[in-house]
Amino acid sequence: MMKKIKNGLKHVKDILINPKRYFTKIVADGNMEESMLKAFIYGLIGGCLVLLLRLIGGATITIGSVFTAIIIVPVLAVALLFVMGGLMMLVSEITGGERDWEIAVKGLASVFFIYPVVLVLNALAFNCTSMWIISLLVDVYILFLFYNIAVYCMRGKRANVIVVIGILALFLATVYATDYRIGWFMLKNTSATLACLL
Repeated sequence: MMKKIKNGLKHVKDILINPKRYFTKIVADGNMEESMLKAFIYGLIGGCLVLLLRLIGGATITIGSVFTAIIIVPVLAVALLFVMGGLMMLVSEITGGERDWEIAVKGLASVFFIYPVVLVLNALAFNCTSMWIISLLVDVYILFLFYNIAVYCMRGKRANVIVVIGILALFLATVYATDYRIGWFMLKNTSATLACLL
């Protein structure tokens, strides 16, 4: 058990400190189940942490919220993994990288430790300003991870990847600059977003 925890921490450290070295080691070996399990477990951890934060904050815990935390959020995490995998394949096609679905999914699954962190950070937002700050930091970091996966894992041409990431960043900037940001914020934290409407 301790060995698995140490390996998990080393895995996170490698991604944060030296993503190039980590992502270049990812290969297709037919083991997709591990990636799906990672997404599910990180989704479960995230759902439970958000539920715990709400409980600490004095919110009423219902059967629906418990069901959402232990079933809906983990299943959504797995679904998100495959949707993002499809997007990564599209980016890889555009940038001249690998055309291997398994490598795309494995690369994304390796960064899913960020999923519970994102859920908790979004849940911690308590007003409009904190919602802006947390949302911007999270979105920029996710773009950074997406860049590293596209370049080092999918082996896309760096210049092409930078152009694609630039387009995605421009799209996000447009969302933040218009009223569409309210819908984006609502997906993350409804109560904090309502403060932006006052």
